[in-house]
Amino acid sequence: MTQSPTLPVAPATPADTGHATGTAHSTGTAHSTGTAQSTGTAQSTGTAQSTGTAHGTDTAAVPSIAHGPAAEPTGVLARFEEQARRDPQAPAVIDGTRTWTYQDLDAAAARVVAALGDRVRPGDLVGVCLDRSTALVVTAVALARIGAVYLPLGPRPGERRTQAVTEDLDVACLIGDPGVLPEAHRGGEHTPLPLPTDGVNAPAAAVAAFAGSGRGTRRAPEGALYAVLTSGSTGRPKAVAVAEPSLSVALDWYRAETGLAPGDRQSLLIGVAFDPHLLELWAGLTSGAALVPAPDDTRWDSHVLTDWWRDTGLTHAVAATPTIEPLLDRPWPQDLKLRHLVVGGDRMRRRPGADVTATVHNAYGPAEATVVTTTHAMRGTDPEAGDPTPPPIGTALPGVTLVVTDDEGRPVARGQDGELRVGGHCLALGYLDPELTARRFTKAPRELAPSGIDRLYRTGDRVRMNADGSLDFLGRLDDQVKISGVRIEPAEVEAAFEQDHRVRSAVVTVLRDSSGHSRLVAHVRPAEGDQPATGDLLAAVRAWLPEQAVPAAVRIVDGYPLDANGKVDRVALVAREEARGSAPVPSRTVTPDDLAAATATERLVLTTVRDLLGRPGTGLGDHFTDAGGTSVVAARLLAIVERETGVRPRAHELLLSTDLRAFAALLDQRRTPRPEGA
Repeated sequence: MTQSPTLPVAPATPADTGHATGTAHSTGTAHSTGTAQSTGTAQSTGTAQSTGTAHGTDTAAVPSIAHGPAAEPTGVLARFEEQARRDPQAPAVIDGTRTWTYQDLDAAAARVVAALGDRVRPGDLVGVCLDRSTALVVTAVALARIGAVYLPLGPRPGERRTQAVTEDLDVACLIGDPGVLPEAHRGGEHTPLPLPTDGVNAPAAAVAAFAGSGRGTRRAPEGALYAVLTSGSTGRPKAVAVAEPSLSVALDWYRAETGLAPGDRQSLLIGVAFDPHLLELWAGLTSGAALVPAPDDTRWDSHVLTDWWRDTGLTHAVAATPTIEPLLDRPWPQDLKLRHLVVGGDRMRRRPGADVTATVHNAYGPAEATVVTTTHAMRGTDPEAGDPTPPPIGTALPGVTLVVTDDEGRPVARGQDGELRVGGHCLALGYLDPELTARRFTKAPRELAPSGIDRLYRTGDRVRMNADGSLDFLGRLDDQVKISGVRIEPAEVEAAFEQDHRVRSAVVTVLRDSSGHSRLVAHVRPAEGDQPATGDLLAAVRAWLPEQAVPAAVRIVDGYPLDANGKVDRVALVAREEARGSAPVPSRTVTPDDLAAATATERLVLTTVRDLLGRPGTGLGDHFTDAGGTSVVAARLLAIVERETGVRPRAHELLLSTDLRAFAALLDQRRTPRPEGA
């Protein structure tokens, strides 16, 4: 999940989540033991097993190939059922004020299987439109029992995006609140499901919705346990399918590495549309621990997140890097039970300080390699604690093979930059598009023949392998970018704009600030005779794109600069944008005296929002989210406000304020002492 927060021809496009979540010790040693680990669990030693290497060998002569410890696939559903038999009264999900035992969960899943009857069969794709909740957990178990393929779409999938998925894929039905389903499914046949409708993020109602119209043709490969959507350059998302054995290896490692066991509490925090939530969900269920679904505002406010950790007594958590970064900039809370924190989704820019009491795992892995591929563990007792430089993304997990290659697919020497390719038990079955699978999953080089590795996934990430087999992440080889922890392909955003009849063409560029954070700017050439408002265009693409892929600004242009080859000169567009100070074309008239007439608090709020969003045209009359604010930006804004004013606002207070002026007034009210006796 180092997203997160570059390919030659036929690039490999990693998942939206990019660097996934996970954990591992990295001891800085590379062993070539050739021994197998036990088959019950994959015992991670935190070391990379390398081929043809020995301590003291000249790095330049050693190829960039490393193997994680040996691993043997086990079961996933069977482990949950074993836990339910062993201790049926143990808490399985603690959802708000309600606790569901393993017996409760087992019985609820059986009722859902019965309700679906023969309408859903083994191998069927089932789109799940639920949020982090007991309902989601029950659904995952029920579909695994049927042998159906769990396809998480998130609680509020864009209607047109969901429609595109169901047109391409042979989706048997969608499960969720009928009010959030696309029109074809709202008007189709509904089978009520006995899913929990109480607790955190619970649906108001739950149905299996069968569309009356035809279904897409692409089915999941045989043996798939789940499928997840990744970014697609055509504007239509692509789906990658993963088998149970691949997930089992990651889960076996997670339990062994973190010690997750009965009596522990595991977060269910990651957005459902992204594959790391599967690691959280099944890690809890296969270990006998209790899952704790997170309220939505924990994603917006790092203070709310740590309060939630404390109040729920969490011992294990997974979170996106941009959410955790603000925590590392202030004193670490000392009254937490949290022992392990898995961080991913973006590049970690510094190491945790000496006051951090949890082991923090910097994790990396594309969805095509089953959530997590490499990790690097960091503790407050480490000599490097508090180092302001990025940590490595670590060493290979059990059953994982890492190869750093040149453009031709040949391994480069250790210490040289190259493209990371991944193989082993972790590999997904492939995309639901066989042609795409053939392009992205390539034949392994002959150097891997003795290890039995026959195919590799091209991640498109530029890395360097160190002498000990650990990896340093250096960036992308193609033009994909990470926005707020989600891997975005600009071509997908361009295609979303071009679906609009008012748009002739669109070019999306990426701007990066001095801290390394990225934002998108869309340069739109209108169709002849049209002059669409930028706000209307943004509203239209929201139906196609995840929140993080919606550009921060839209420019209406007559044409694009071209390079010597006649292609759009994106570098020139970025330079033009930087020269104008990234001022957006406003969807309203900005009052020039917004700052001149503002109070001190209003100036603080407005200038901070403008700086964080890179939108100098934002005014006090704008609502935070309408101005382009996201959960990550909100967390950074709230941290700055607290530092400058001493007032600690909550995320919901920002979101419920009618505009930025009202939010500033709330801050003034909070820090104005009441008269004595009032």
